Amino acid sequence: MKFGVELVPYLSIDKLVDLAKKVELAGFDHIWVCDHYHNRYVYSVLTQLALVTSKIKLGPGVTNPYVAHPVVAAAAIATLNEISKGRAVLGISAGEPMYLKTIGIQHHKPIIAVSEAVKIIRLLLAGEKVDFSGRVFICRGAKLRFKTASEVPVYIGAQGPQMLELAGKISDGVLINASDIGDLEEAIEHVRTGAQSAGRDLDKIDLVAYMAVSVDEDLKKAKDAVKRIVSFVASSAPPSSLKRHNIPVSDVEKIRRYLEIGDIQRAAAAVTDRMIEAFSLCARPSELPSRIDKLRRIGITQVVIGFPIGPDPLRAIDHVVHSLFKFQG
Repeated sequence: MKFGVELVPYLSIDKLVDLAKKVELAGFDHIWVCDHYHNRYVYSVLTQLALVTSKIKLGPGVTNPYVAHPVVAAAAIATLNEISKGRAVLGISAGEPMYLKTIGIQHHKPIIAVSEAVKIIRLLLAGEKVDFSGRVFICRGAKLRFKTASEVPVYIGAQGPQMLELAGKISDGVLINASDIGDLEEAIEHVRTGAQSAGRDLDKIDLVAYMAVSVDEDLKKAKDAVKRIVSFVASSAPPSSLKRHNIPVSDVEKIRRYLEIGDIQRAAAAVTDRMIEAFSLCARPSELPSRIDKLRRIGITQVVIGFPIGPDPLRAIDHVVHSLFKFQG
């Protein structure tokens, strides 16, 4: 099993650098950097992290084709791959409708948008001239004017059934935005369905549990730290997940209304303990090994320790590293 860490660049560059160095030294496999316009720019951050690390793979977790057109994403990830000497990975999904709405962008045909974006990006990374007329994107003779590496792995971030099936059809890996065993098992079946329809082997796809994690000996502090992230996860949770966890739709709609007006503090305050249990891994350090072993047993091949990691991210990473070392034996 591989392990990754998600870093969110509302933290200072110095803190992100400290975290990146720590997780690489600890033997983690991936660093995924959150891509939102209100944070520090993802590719600037990734470049800095690439320059202070030497082995760990790194990429956006995740970008979207609406804010970053596929040709721009292709140039960006190709440049990162050159700077990092072949360590770049591309995480892409359809973005969050509420955030796109705040900048006047319509969340138009998300499944098609991601599918077309992946096709265009791969063609450009392969050095090809792209003439493409799709339902969302058009390219007329687009080409990158520098040498690229076409082997950059593409991971699709997914939560709903259609995006999960798309990931099974075309991706190198799927970033499953879930932490509950039942949600993950259901997600894997959708990925399997997509893979089988494309004649692919599920074993060739990196199945990633991309989880909001908060680790601390004080569970109340851990829960308080994770509420902000859980509010975003809950707001986009599939109806089947809400039903499984007996979470009233009205409770989620309240959070959505707060997020739509940018009131993140009230959105976080509206998060319930049931949502925290359903949409995050909130635990004491000693509980991590057993939780992760359950993920391994259902077929998860990579676990991403997502933000906030804990009330104090640097300290929480130490807890996680110690627990994972014990887990790996």
